[in-house]
Amino acid sequence: MRVVGIDPGLRNLGWGVIDAEGSRLAHIANGICHSEGDDLAVRLLSLHRQLSEIIAHHAPDTAAVEQTFVNKDGAGTLKLGQARGIAMLVPAQFGLMVGEYAPNTVKKTVVGVGHAQKGQVAHMVRMQLPGVEIVGPDAADALAIAICHAHHARTPAMLREVGT
Repeated sequence: MRVVGIDPGLRNLGWGVIDAEGSRLAHIANGICHSEGDDLAVRLLSLHRQLSEIIAHHAPDTAAVEQTFVNKDGAGTLKLGQARGIAMLVPAQFGLMVGEYAPNTVKKTVVGVGHAQKGQVAHMVRMQLPGVEIVGPDAADALAIAICHAHHARTPAMLREVGT
């Protein structure tokens, strides 16, 4: 199963692609989409185009996106939500199912602690994907989201196999 993980952001949208075969994980690619322009609509279109190219190129089987957390800045949360909309829309346009995970679920799955720091997440991503060169913190988070999805998506399939 090839998974694309997406860490939504209006300025920097992190992405990471992994292959999961049983319990083995392999890094395929990771990066950061940087929005272009000053106008919000142009920035969203820029993210849409970049993410579309990534998904077309890497042909994942499924996608995972981090859920948005609400903070004190309502306008900032709304803009992040719009970037998250792009992160959900693009995989859907390619016919992919999209898993959604809370930040604490991602951290708990990858690090073992729901309130882990970014550095801890990046470290554990490197441990689970030996030899990976992570482009930046947003890409590390996206790879963690992909790893989380690989673990959670595999569980129902394994339970179905045991039941048959």
